[in-house]
Amino acid sequence: MSDFKIFTPQPNFAPYAALPSQTRGRLYDQKSANNRSPYQRDRDRIIHSGAFRRLKHKTQVFVHHVGDYYRTRLTHSIEVAQIARSIARAMGFNEDLTEALALAHDFGHPPFGHAGEEALDKAMSPYQGFDHNAQSLRVVTKLENRYAGINGLNLTWDTLEGLAKHNGPLCSKNDYSQLHVNFKEYNDNHDLELHTYASGEAQIAAIADDIAYNSHDVADGIKAGLMSLEQFADVALVQDNIKIVHDKYGPLDSSRELHEIIRRLIGNMITDVIDNSQENLKILKPETIDDIRGADKMTIGFSKNMENQDKTLKKFLMKNMYRHYKVNRMSSKARRVVGELFELYLNETDCLPTQWQEELEKTNKLEKARIVADFIAGMTDRFALLEHKRLFDPSTFEL
Repeated sequence: MSDFKIFTPQPNFAPYAALPSQTRGRLYDQKSANNRSPYQRDRDRIIHSGAFRRLKHKTQVFVHHVGDYYRTRLTHSIEVAQIARSIARAMGFNEDLTEALALAHDFGHPPFGHAGEEALDKAMSPYQGFDHNAQSLRVVTKLENRYAGINGLNLTWDTLEGLAKHNGPLCSKNDYSQLHVNFKEYNDNHDLELHTYASGEAQIAAIADDIAYNSHDVADGIKAGLMSLEQFADVALVQDNIKIVHDKYGPLDSSRELHEIIRRLIGNMITDVIDNSQENLKILKPETIDDIRGADKMTIGFSKNMENQDKTLKKFLMKNMYRHYKVNRMSSKARRVVGELFELYLNETDCLPTQWQEELEKTNKLEKARIVADFIAGMTDRFALLEHKRLFDPSTFEL
């Protein structure tokens, strides 16, 4: 396609990177951009989308109004992109594709973080369930409509593939029966080869997500007073860096101390990913991007030692942060808000905005439920709370 004709591989690209000149193109052909590669265009389309802007007021762990300090889906996605680009550059992968995937990876998350997703998945259980990864693909291919005559953002095959299967294959080669309906629906028209691994760029975005949320959840949890540094005595990944900072600097104010610990934590994990992945590449000896897709395991990832330490940290955060009673209270309320909104919209469709009612008129019960889920999944925390107040608070009669 003409989208990439003027671009040639950059000298620092590894042969197994996503080369702009070898992109598989877009579902709908569009005129090329004279000064941007296909992946730069994808990144720009993602940044200019409504879905990206709404991440500003979507929960990471803490609901938006708890405080301005804590991460949101937007700041998290920016941090993921920064980490992912650092890894991609060091290893010769395509930074632009990596960045695009990192910035869009959370588009499918509903309001209120994982509590919101649990509630929406439960509400959608009679209608094939809800999955935020599948919803991310639906957002960029169906719900974000900006171009005349084209559904979605019309991203390259390479970006769509990475969004769909950045955590690994979604099915076996000859059995798509267990795929979420969102994946099935799109894949029928545009085969993303869901039975293979994704590009190295997508795998980098996935591991960068792990690095980002582990490190910033430690920071946010301590800042929120849900846990203290002293509690990390048995979590080597954090404790080792606490000791290094204390030995090097002595007493520090709490803000500086925490920053010094977190920056080292991030650095440790990035270095481990690069070193371990380079070893994997030496064994695999890929000559093209398809050699990485066709491998029998992920090429980009932590070493076994770091993977074990990462699991220990995750277990600690689950017990001491994600299941803290203060977070449980927010999560409980969030699940009720999402569940009640879904039930009302599905049974009283005339309470939906006009344009959404028009969509519902065209379809069956299953598709109606998916459209209601689309509407709720696209909400920010504050919009969902406002909608719930409008619809359920007897003292409120706002339009």
